[in-house]
Amino acid sequence: MATIRKSARSTHPAAERPHPDATRRSQRSRQAIYDAALALVGEVGYPKTTIEGIAARAGVGKQTIYRWWSSKADVLLEAFLDLGERFVEAAGEEAYTIPDTGDVAADLKVVLRATVDELRNPRFEAPYRALAAEGVVNEELGRTFVSRLLEPSLQLHADRLRAAQEAGQVRQDIDLRIALELFVSPLAQRWLQHTGPFSHAYTDTLVDYALHGLAPR
Repeated sequence: MATIRKSARSTHPAAERPHPDATRRSQRSRQAIYDAALALVGEVGYPKTTIEGIAARAGVGKQTIYRWWSSKADVLLEAFLDLGERFVEAAGEEAYTIPDTGDVAADLKVVLRATVDELRNPRFEAPYRALAAEGVVNEELGRTFVSRLLEPSLQLHADRLRAAQEAGQVRQDIDLRIALELFVSPLAQRWLQHTGPFSHAYTDTLVDYALHGLAPR
């Protein structure tokens, strides 16, 4: 029997070698494309970033990219989502959440301060700005940008305000969507348009104004 097995191995040597892991190779290619897209948009900006440039930077064929994505916007969006997931994993967090300590003002200030830190991170800022800007003129990308990037975060803010509403910390008759926009929208505008200092002090003030209003107390 030993002789027969030895003969079989010598006749068909390829049968004994492990097959390449196509899934792992595919994931490596995807990661290389993500990294290339993020790097290029940070170096040359969104308009000058091309599928050809991403492919060359990633060391893959252009058709490999078109097999998975239809445009550079789609590549960049998915690359940015992947970057966020890796950032959370590196921080040892399970998922993006808003704390509920019972103090809604303190909780919102914590999460908005973290948002400022993330948006000032060079790794996030260039691709995020590129996607936000392109989403203004590209309606389809804009809708995808909102649904995949912004909406999950906005829903968490709404959930935290709903909990505060149930606890009697904010009015029962408020529209939660409008309420969260009182601090989220000004934050986004200041970051995108550089209309003033983008800091923890600014976000803390936004929360105070949103929760307590502008009338004398």
